[in-house]
Amino acid sequence: MRISTLGTIDNNMINLRRMLKQPWPLLASFCSLCFLSCFWFQVSVAQNATTDPSEVTALISIFRQWDMLALPIRGGEPCIGFAINGSEFEKPENNPAVTCDCTYDKNTTCHITKLRVHALKKRGVFPTEFEALRYLAVLKLDKNNFTGPLPAFIGNMSALTVLSVSHNSFSGPIPKELGNLKELTMLSFGSNNFSGTLPPELGNLVNLGLFYMDSCGLSGEIPSTFAKLINMQVLWASDNSFSGKIPSFIGNWRKLTYLRFQGNSFEGPIPSSFSQLTSLESLRISDIYYVSSSLDFIRNLKNLTDLVLRNTLINGSIPTDFGEYQRLQILDLGFNNLTGELPSSLFNMSSLTYLFLGNNILSGPLPSQKSNKLQTIDLSYNYFSGSFPPWVATISQLNLVVNNFTFDSSNITLPGLNCLQRDFPCNRNTPQYTSFSINCGGPQMRGSGGILYEAEDSALGPATFKVTSTQKWAVSNAGLFSDIKNKSFVETTLAQVTGTDVTPELFQTSRLSPGSLRYYGLGLQNGPYIVTLQFAEMVFDSRDEQSRQSLGRRVFDIYIQGNLRRKDFDISKEAGGVKRAVARPFKVNVTENYLDIHLFWAGKGTCCIPEQGDYGPLISAVHAALDLTPTTLGKKSRTGLIVGIAVAVGVGVVILLLLFAVLYMRRKTSEKDDDEDLLGLGPRPNTFSYAELRAATEDFNPSNKLGEGGYGPVYKGTLSDGRVVAVKQLSVASHQGKSQFVTEIATISAVQHRNLVKLYGCCIEGSHRILVYEYLENKSLDQALFD
Repeated sequence: MRISTLGTIDNNMINLRRMLKQPWPLLASFCSLCFLSCFWFQVSVAQNATTDPSEVTALISIFRQWDMLALPIRGGEPCIGFAINGSEFEKPENNPAVTCDCTYDKNTTCHITKLRVHALKKRGVFPTEFEALRYLAVLKLDKNNFTGPLPAFIGNMSALTVLSVSHNSFSGPIPKELGNLKELTMLSFGSNNFSGTLPPELGNLVNLGLFYMDSCGLSGEIPSTFAKLINMQVLWASDNSFSGKIPSFIGNWRKLTYLRFQGNSFEGPIPSSFSQLTSLESLRISDIYYVSSSLDFIRNLKNLTDLVLRNTLINGSIPTDFGEYQRLQILDLGFNNLTGELPSSLFNMSSLTYLFLGNNILSGPLPSQKSNKLQTIDLSYNYFSGSFPPWVATISQLNLVVNNFTFDSSNITLPGLNCLQRDFPCNRNTPQYTSFSINCGGPQMRGSGGILYEAEDSALGPATFKVTSTQKWAVSNAGLFSDIKNKSFVETTLAQVTGTDVTPELFQTSRLSPGSLRYYGLGLQNGPYIVTLQFAEMVFDSRDEQSRQSLGRRVFDIYIQGNLRRKDFDISKEAGGVKRAVARPFKVNVTENYLDIHLFWAGKGTCCIPEQGDYGPLISAVHAALDLTPTTLGKKSRTGLIVGIAVAVGVGVVILLLLFAVLYMRRKTSEKDDDEDLLGLGPRPNTFSYAELRAATEDFNPSNKLGEGGYGPVYKGTLSDGRVVAVKQLSVASHQGKSQFVTEIATISAVQHRNLVKLYGCCIEGSHRILVYEYLENKSLDQALFD
C-alpha cells in the first residue's frame, strides 16, 4: 500500500514539473499532491502504530461469538487498510467494517472508534466484550437477528455518539443506563421486541438529534423529562402502544423536521404548541382517540412537504389559505370529521401531487379548476354533490365513491361510479344475486367446492375504484405507500401455500393496500350471508428461520357493513405461520341489497421488513353467499308452521293481534318515557344502538365476559372506532329499575376524575338497559366504580 502511494506521489511530482507554465492545472496538481502526501503520512503513522491489544482481543471474541468471519487481522492488527481513515466505512462491500484512530500516544497506538455489522443474518447476544471498546463512537448492528436484552453496561460506553440496533430481536426493557450516553446524537432501536416503557433517564440525552423507535414494542406515556431534548430533529415513534396525550413540550423542539406518530394509542387533541414547529417538513400522525382537534395548529408550518393526519378526530373546516403551503406535495386528512366545502386554493397548489380527503363530512360541488400537477385525488365517503367539472376526465387517479353526485347525459361520467353512490342504487330493490366470489389481484379460476372466483386483476392505484360489467361486485382502494415509489398493489409469488381444502393458485396473487381496501357486493338479495375471506402471508419469512425477514408483522382491521369484526388482524398469527392459508367466515345480514367489506390499515405493524412498503391489508380471495344452512331453513319452516296454525284458527289470530297492539302501544310509551328521562339529564348522553353493542361484543360472546355482579354481566368489546370498552348489561333479574339506571348515568356523567372510570354512553332500546364504560386492564368494573 505504501509503495503504491509513493509511486503516485512520484508521478504527481513529474506532472508538476511538466505543468509549471499552466497555472490552473498546476493548482489542481498541487492540491492533489497535498492530499496524497497527507494520506501517505497517515498511512505511515498507522503502519508504525499498533492497536490496543485489549481491543483486538475483544473484537476477535465478539466476532467468534457471532460466528462471523473476522476482519483481515494480520499480526493482531485490525487497523489496516481503509480502517485507518474510515473513508469506506459505509460501503456495502466493506461489511463488517471498522474505523480506527491511530493518533494516540504520539501516533503509536490505535483505538477502534467505529464498528458496523449490517444485514449479515448474524445471531447472538450483545457480548460483554464491548466494554473493552472504550473509544467506540459509532456502533451499528442493524438488520440482523441478535437476541436477548440490551445490557446495562452500554451506559459505560461513554464515547458513543451513534448507537443503532434496529431490525433485530432484542427483548426486555430499555436499560435506563442509556441515559448516561451524553454524547449521543443518534439512537435507533426500532423493529425489536422490547417491553416496558421509555426510561425517563433518556431525557438526559440532550445532544440527541435523531431518534428512531418504530415498532420497538414499548408502551406507556412519553416521559416528561423528554422536554429537555430540544436538539431533536427526527423522531419516528410509530406502531407502538404509547398512550396518554401527545406531550405539548414537543412544540419546543424548534429544530424538528420529521415527526411520525402513527398506530399508537394517544389521546387527543394534537397540541396547539405544534404551531411553533416551523422547521417541520414531514408530519405524520394517525389514530388519535377520544378528544378532537382542529387544523389551527398547522397555520405556521409552511415548510411542510408531506402532512398526514389520518383518523385523528380532526373537525372543523379546511383552511382557505392552503395555497400558501408552497412546498406541500402530499396531503392526507382522511377518516376525520372535516365539514364544509373544498377551498379552491387547495386544488391550485403548485406543488401538491396527492390529496386524500376521504371519509369526512365534506359537501358541496367540486372545484371548477385544479393544477396540472395534482393527479391523485381521493374524495370518497363524503357528501359531495352536483355534476363533474371538466378536469375529472384528465386525472389519472380519482376516487369519488359513496358521495351524492348526480348522473345524466350532460355531465362527465366515470364508469360504474353511479353504482357506488351513497344509496348504492344499482339493482336496488330488484336484486339479482345471492353470491359473488373474487380472486383478489388475480385471474379468473375455479376453486374448491366448484366456486368460480372472478378475476380482479386490474391496475389499482392509490385512488381507484372498479365496478364489474355485470354490476355484481366492485372494489375501491385508497392510500399511498410511504417512502417508496412505484410500489405494486398486487403481491405475486410462485411459492405454494399449505392448508386444508384450499386452492393453491388462489394465493399466487393477493391484493395489497397501504391504507383502505374495500370490496362491495351489489344487487344482493336481502338476508343472512356468510362472507369468507381468505388470506396467506406470502411476504415475510417464518419466525422459525430467525432472519430479518421473519421480523415483519402485518396488522390491519376488518370491517363488514361498517362494523368492526376483527381488530389488529395478523395473517401469520391467525394461520400459525407464513405461506399457510387461513379462511375466516363472518355471518352478515344484508338489508339494503349491498355488502361492504373493508380492510383498514390503522398504522400498526412493521413498515419496512423486508423492504419499504411491506405493510397494510393483504387478501387473496373473497366469497360471499346467502346462508342456506339448516338452521336458517329451520327458522323459515317454523315461521311457515306458525302462520298455518294462525290461519286455521282465525279467531285466535284476532285475539293475538289485539294483544300485540296493546303491548306495542305500551312499549312505545315506555320508549318515549325513556327518551324523556334521558333528555331530563341535561346534556343528552351518547347513545348506542343494541346492534352496535352486539357487534362490539361479538354477540355478547362468553369468551369476552369480564365478570358478573348483582346488576348483570360485563363484557369486553371493541367499538367500530377502535375504542375498547366494558359493556355492562343489566339482567332481567336485576332489581335496578329504569329510574335507578338513569340516575347512574346522570351521576357518572357529572363526575370527571382520573381515578373514576369514564362513561362513554348507554343503550335504552326496548327492554335493553346497557352502560358502556372505558375498559380498564386487569381490574373489574366493580373495582373501578366502588373500590
